[in-house]
Amino acid sequence: MKQLNDNKTQKEGFVSIRGARQHNLKNVSLDIPRDALVVFTGVSGSGKSSLAFGTLYAEAQRRYLESVSPYARRLFHQMPIPEVDQIEGLPPAVALQQQRGSGTTRSSVGSVTTLSNLLRMLYSRAGNYPPNQSILYAESFSTNTPEGACPQCHGLGRVYEVTEKSMVLDDSLSIREGAIAAWPKAWQGQNFRNILITIGYNVDIPWKDLPKKERDWILFTNEKPQVPVYPGLDRDQVQLAIKQKKAPSYMGTFTGAQKYVLHTFANTQSALMKKRVSEYMLSSDCPTCNGKRLRPESLSVTFAGYDIADISRLPLKRLLTIFEPYSDGSAPSLIKLTKNHQEKALVAQRIAEDLVARVTVLLELGLGYLSLERSTPTLSPGEHQRLRLATQVRSNLFGVVYVLDEPSAGLHPADTEALLKSLDRLKASGNSLFVVEHELDVIRHADWIVDVGPDAGEGGGEILYSGPPAGLKNSARSKTKDHLYNNLPFEKSAVRKPSGWLELNGVTRNNLINLDVSFPLGVLTSVTGVSGSGKSSLVSQVLVELMSAKLGKAPSTEEEEQDVLQQDVVATLGGKITKGAERLKRMVVVNQKPIGRTPRSNLATYTGLFDIVRKLFAATKLAKARHYNAGRFSFNVGKGRCANCDGEGFVMIELLFLPSVYAPCPVCSGARYNAETLEVTYNDKNIAEVLQMTVNEAASFFEKEDRVSRPLKVLQEVGLGYLRLGQPATELSGGEAQRIKLATELQRLSRGNTLYVLDEPTTGLHPTDVEKLQLQLARLVDAGNTVIVVEHDMQVVAGSDWVIDIGPGAGDEGGKVITEGTPAQVAKNKESKTAVYLMRTLSGNH
Repeated sequence: MKQLNDNKTQKEGFVSIRGARQHNLKNVSLDIPRDALVVFTGVSGSGKSSLAFGTLYAEAQRRYLESVSPYARRLFHQMPIPEVDQIEGLPPAVALQQQRGSGTTRSSVGSVTTLSNLLRMLYSRAGNYPPNQSILYAESFSTNTPEGACPQCHGLGRVYEVTEKSMVLDDSLSIREGAIAAWPKAWQGQNFRNILITIGYNVDIPWKDLPKKERDWILFTNEKPQVPVYPGLDRDQVQLAIKQKKAPSYMGTFTGAQKYVLHTFANTQSALMKKRVSEYMLSSDCPTCNGKRLRPESLSVTFAGYDIADISRLPLKRLLTIFEPYSDGSAPSLIKLTKNHQEKALVAQRIAEDLVARVTVLLELGLGYLSLERSTPTLSPGEHQRLRLATQVRSNLFGVVYVLDEPSAGLHPADTEALLKSLDRLKASGNSLFVVEHELDVIRHADWIVDVGPDAGEGGGEILYSGPPAGLKNSARSKTKDHLYNNLPFEKSAVRKPSGWLELNGVTRNNLINLDVSFPLGVLTSVTGVSGSGKSSLVSQVLVELMSAKLGKAPSTEEEEQDVLQQDVVATLGGKITKGAERLKRMVVVNQKPIGRTPRSNLATYTGLFDIVRKLFAATKLAKARHYNAGRFSFNVGKGRCANCDGEGFVMIELLFLPSVYAPCPVCSGARYNAETLEVTYNDKNIAEVLQMTVNEAASFFEKEDRVSRPLKVLQEVGLGYLRLGQPATELSGGEAQRIKLATELQRLSRGNTLYVLDEPTTGLHPTDVEKLQLQLARLVDAGNTVIVVEHDMQVVAGSDWVIDIGPGAGDEGGKVITEGTPAQVAKNKESKTAVYLMRTLSGNH
């Protein structure tokens, strides 16, 4: 430590890092300037985030929390203490990380930006009240408070009923044939049917022929009779068995169908079960509030002719035009108010000024198409991060380090320019910006570049360059340099010709109104447009829904863990496929949702690789001698896993006021398995050692085992060679999860005629990794498939066979096909906001 102080490496105006070893960082030391835009670059998995978030932000947070009372510390989400020798000159830090599907559906754009608080104050203090109504406090305008929520729907906006019609979908069926659709499937449903037989109901006549009294009892009774059950016997045989006092198989308890639906909905922990029973609940707009979620008294107060629910549904761009006249004092109603109610007028003007200033920043960040009531789980991670960035731009903090995680994610190049202006404003206010970024436009804008690499995982973790952008040119091992200084001019392969067309007509959803659009088959299509223009609505929602219906399957997307009742239902109001669907045999949707929600799910389990590996272990001599089957080598099953940590590999140690510490399990030392299981080896490695291998290591270890090496090879090809086989799903980024899904698809022997739909597959990818991704997409197309991507990355767009540009703007200014054609044709279009950036890439001036 003395030596560090002696050589005085701590420069004035710099943050000095010595001996950083977080994750894959290899004991790195560097100095980075404060009051500057510092961009951390490098291939995906190189260690950029470990340096920016895992080391710098984690240390800043640790120092701040040391000044906070132990009790208050518990309220923070505390990061692990970083592995680093010393950091000097580090100011307080604010992290703006990407959050996926964050918040509950009661959290909205208005609550994240605090604009809803301002509006509620405005309506309370300066709203137009009906005659004789007393003044309401601000909380009466919130759907989340007892004072504001509609008494009938409790602030949900919808009411739910479970009726005979919703539970019995086909009354010509008998109970035995499944008339009561709302009943559980499998054993429990049979159990209810057998109980009805014991009670004496006829389960073999059509439901509609049962007397109404009997139908009502079966569906709506609150009684819970317990009766003997004799599976396999009919009514008469059951009565005889009871008479003869024969012992039943078991005693069964009956539950009315409506009670079963409501009880399951309220109590199940399974999102899938919740979704299933919710299908038997009829929902409609609440008659008291007409879906506006507030009590009638609150909705009777207006401002500028709108009640608070209606004004919250307007796009932010429209809000600005409403409040600007109040802000500058020119609104006629404000002038009139000043004469009669000076205090009210003053409040209206003050709040309007604040609203206008805040909304202006949101518009600068390209978010003018959002409304205040839009719930946060429906936002993309990029939108959510920019909302939080906007609140920071307005906070007027000084001397803070903002640590940002790919703020350009999900942004069209035109919107990236607006983002850079906001970052410049934060810097001009006397703050430092540490940004993890892959977007070349953001990297070019940096004052200082820290390039981490040269490769991912074990092959990364070194500082290849740290200094002003111009000096990166001379960094021999940097992969960022080649893309930044265009050492790799764009090479386009010949444009493929479509083998047919998939035609959609009359598409109506969100801002798409009666849109006709055709997607070419057998080629790679990029759908482009500014953020909020309607790309995802068209591709990830309407196209996926319509194709699913044609293929007779529900869209294969992961379940979201959230309250089904509170989901924002955005319906596709119109649209049908008129041509081309018969050419497609299956559809695969590759999105960025996590591949698992617990650390027990990992890359090996998701890809199916682990099943094969476990079979290889079960086939070894020792395993056979001990009668171990493949299940023995799963850390999720009792026999093979460590009994102390239940196969988790770690135990949680609660430290009262400090963050809980996860320590390796003292029994298995983090191996997850018990000692007997670990005695079995395959090529001198036990199962725990195999899970510790990276994909690259495992590929050479299993070289001769084709069933294992093939999927591993595909994972390497999509740029995931650095991930460990047993890396928990919870540690993977959205981009990594998406590429694992893509690799899982690629390893299936392609049958052709499949439609692949990908939503921004380049998120979180370095340009070097984007090239790898492009090769894989080309492979899919060359095998006779159709690939459609929603994309902002001009490298991918320029390499497509066909481009459909949606726009021209966002929200209600978008939703139209501006131009379509080959990349070269689209680049020449004067109306398209994408064209100018596409032309730059095609001409090699990016």
